[in-house]
Amino acid sequence: MRSVVCALLTALVAMQPSSAQAPLTPVAAVELPRVDGRIDHLAFDAASQRLFVAALGNNTVEVIDVTAGKHLRSLPGFREPQGIAAMADAKLMAVANGEGDGVQFVGDDLRMARRVRLGDDSDNVRYDASANRLYVGFGAGALAAVNPADAAILGQAKLAGHPESFQLERSGSRIFINVPGADQIAVVDRRSMNVIATWPVTVATANYPMALDEANHRLFVGCRRPAKALVYDTASGRETTAFDIVGDTDDLFYDAARQRLYVSGGEGWIDVFQSADANRFTRVARVPTAPGARTSLFVPELNRLYLAVPHRGAQRAEIRIYDVH
Repeated sequence: MRSVVCALLTALVAMQPSSAQAPLTPVAAVELPRVDGRIDHLAFDAASQRLFVAALGNNTVEVIDVTAGKHLRSLPGFREPQGIAAMADAKLMAVANGEGDGVQFVGDDLRMARRVRLGDDSDNVRYDASANRLYVGFGAGALAAVNPADAAILGQAKLAGHPESFQLERSGSRIFINVPGADQIAVVDRRSMNVIATWPVTVATANYPMALDEANHRLFVGCRRPAKALVYDTASGRETTAFDIVGDTDDLFYDAARQRLYVSGGEGWIDVFQSADANRFTRVARVPTAPGARTSLFVPELNRLYLAVPHRGAQRAEIRIYDVH
């Protein structure tokens, strides 16, 4: 009888999915000591193997050594840091401030190098290494192109509202920009810095995060009201499908190698969706996280996803690290 029970237990264990089969596996957490308030976006510098964290509510940028898995430094001197970009070839980091000073450039030695004044609410930033240009969304409705070498403003595109997440096309010259205040996606040509199209956002509102699958002409847009992901055809500008996601999202990423979408939300989950074809997405995992943990960063070269967890009561501020399988 005992041998039969053992055989049954062995069979049941064999039927359970192993951690190696899970799309995301938690592997470590790095504490952010003395960090309070909201945490915004993250950036990774492959050359130095450092992760930079915009601790908006703390007015600091936190620096993590991803190889050693430890907190290195807390950089002060910012005013509500929001967007952040690592520019390895220029040996600079760009930090966009929600208040006052626009964008500050930090050198490879983690010292302030220069700044460009754009006005309040400098937010998301993206770096085009091929053109050596930094793009910054800011103010009541503008996108600026900046030369990191001398902080010169090279051009500006006027938008219908404050820009949130945006993505740069690599094979072309378009920039796709979420403009939630106008319920639209603005398309800007970065050679002329003019708006060349606007795509309406109608199925849901509060379109904040965005990811681009350029090879398959798909643009993913995360919305908060209600919590949905919208998929647009970048060739036609038409919405092709929509599906439910975690609430209060502020970051989503497309994993081209695995044809997956990772969505982090302040509701306390990371959703993982598998793309069956161009218009079908299946949730294959819902990973519990923490309240307010809505910003993250997927680093394909490390096969890892980093999640920012804010300090709330007994919940400490930290970066949670997940292996991607």
